[in-house]
Amino acid sequence: MNVRRRHISAVALTAVAALGFGTLTACSSDSAAAGDTGSFDVVASFYPMAFLAERIGGEHVHVTSLTQPGQEPHDLEISARQTAQLEEADAALYLKGLQPSVDEAIGQSPIATKIDAAELTTLEEHGTEAGHADEHGDEHAHEDEHGHDHEGGDPHIWLDPVRYAEVAEGVGKAFQKADPDHAADYRKNTAALVKDLKTLDEKFRTGLANRTTDVFVTTHAAFGYLAERYGLTEEAISGLDPDTEPSGARVKELQKIAKEDGVTTVFYETLVSDKTAKTLAGDTGLRTDVLDPVEGITDHSRGEDYFQVMEANLTALRTALGAR
Repeated sequence: MNVRRRHISAVALTAVAALGFGTLTACSSDSAAAGDTGSFDVVASFYPMAFLAERIGGEHVHVTSLTQPGQEPHDLEISARQTAQLEEADAALYLKGLQPSVDEAIGQSPIATKIDAAELTTLEEHGTEAGHADEHGDEHAHEDEHGHDHEGGDPHIWLDPVRYAEVAEGVGKAFQKADPDHAADYRKNTAALVKDLKTLDEKFRTGLANRTTDVFVTTHAAFGYLAERYGLTEEAISGLDPDTEPSGARVKELQKIAKEDGVTTVFYETLVSDKTAKTLAGDTGLRTDVLDPVEGITDHSRGEDYFQVMEANLTALRTALGAR
């Protein structure tokens, strides 16, 4: 749809796609590159944004993800080839505050439609410099040692089905405005996705209603919104950045919490090392299990898409929290 792409050869585009991108296949082959599809071309920053674009856009969009399957999205650094490809897209869908290099590249690009998911719902503060929920409500800076700035709030909004539905509605409206010829289909697809997300929310509400403890321990403080939505308490080993190492004092504190609150499980995730989780679990006699932040789908994921992995998360939480 973007007339600028007429000046770029098909060979060049194919080369860029092969070297720089992981591609979802809403309506094209794996090797197709954004900018040469005849569709509404959307570049998404990572899986949760790409999933929205694919579900809402349906057959009318070609979705290209900046983050490869299995790549930790927090660590993504945009290449020059990806920046060039980004400039040929019709729209960019991203979550400001999660991937600094993406924020910068999209901010400097000439793309007409820039959709920041963080502006489509309400972000809140979760976690502290110690990497755990602060029950006293104290405010702390959220820029970690790796330079990931979370001052705008916790970016992990997609793990709350209600907030994710709010984002979906905003993305749908943006697609309708940017590509009015297919607005009716975008509206219909958005409504169907929102309905599915409301059903998922209901499953979590009923599935976690009768439990023996509210506390769960994770390696990465990604589940603040989910915990808040369903009345749980997340205690994270590291902070909002999964690479942050916990202090010795924090580990001792978690051991105490585990004993006092009947914690049974230390959760780790598929894209980050489980070493810290297993060490803590071994020291406290707890089991380990996966609680997936759904930042990407790989062969190790417990499902093939967002909904399947989230339902696997619900099953894991029910077991860990003693839900009946």
